[in-house]
Amino acid sequence: MDTTLDSASARRTGPGLALAEDAGAVTRAARDMAGRFHRGGRLLTFGNGGAAADAGHLAVEFAHPVVVGKRALPAISLANDASALSGVAREHGYEAAFAAQVRLLGRPEDIAVGIRTDGRCGNVADALAAARELGMLTIALTAADGLPAVDHLLAARSDDPRIAREIHITIYHLLWELVHVFCEHPALLGTEARP
Repeated sequence: MDTTLDSASARRTGPGLALAEDAGAVTRAARDMAGRFHRGGRLLTFGNGGAAADAGHLAVEFAHPVVVGKRALPAISLANDASALSGVAREHGYEAAFAAQVRLLGRPEDIAVGIRTDGRCGNVADALAAARELGMLTIALTAADGLPAVDHLLAARSDDPRIAREIHITIYHLLWELVHVFCEHPALLGTEARP
């Protein structure tokens, strides 16, 4: 007889194993992020609903590291500033709110991380497309495959938004840790990532 805990654990096994298989992809994304930070880039994050909270959490992790001795890196969540988000949405429509902010704030050396736990967040896809047009490094944390035209697609491989968020939280903490490893050892960045 399955208990609720057994059922919850079983639903997380596949996505957890898939994340382990994607360790190389996460490491490559972190290396590329570190290269952008090394050249003076900034991190811009965005998402809707729970993913907006995750975008804010990710930006805070970089800007205000909780580990003593870790370097603060410039990061901002485009979802956190209610005045800017609502003002831009009023002017351009909610679907264009993140893309408009990316076009206003983004620079070619910057990093854009869009987070979505389902396929209904067109504004996240549009912002990633705008970031790519600017030459920014683009990273998508998604529930499943299916967001083309980004530099790094890190999929949670789960249709359950709660499980996808759990995997995303693990991914962005791994990104934070690995970015700092690369920043502390710039020789690991490779010649194309260094200034």
